Amino acid sequence: QVQLVESGGGLVQPGGSLRLSCTTSGIIFSIYNAGWYRQAPGKQRELVADIARGGTTNYADSVKGRFTISRDNAKNTVYLQIHNLKPEDTAVYYCNTNILNSQFWGQGTQVTVSS
Repeated sequence: QVQLVESGGGLVQPGGSLRLSCTTSGIIFSIYNAGWYRQAPGKQRELVADIARGGTTNYADSVKGRFTISRDNAKNTVYLQIHNLKPEDTAVYYCNTNILNSQFWGQGTQVTVSS
């Protein structure tokens, strides 16, 4: 059974930092791409960043220079390091992987940026 479990969200002041983690189980994580998405209230879920199994990364324009995605295959975990948080980053952040054209999602972790 494939499972993705996110953690690390919280309430942060503007300009602050967070590191989100997504630990996977039930798959050989090292052979799959992974990504982070977010969904703000009233908006569609959007891709924030993804990382290929070989380590190539891709970022949404809105987060370039502030977000860093990384993976630790030995720990079956993908991370999202976030710096200089802005109120518009407030959203539920979801971890994702695609296995044989099936999408798998975590339950999400809430990030709230507010003073």
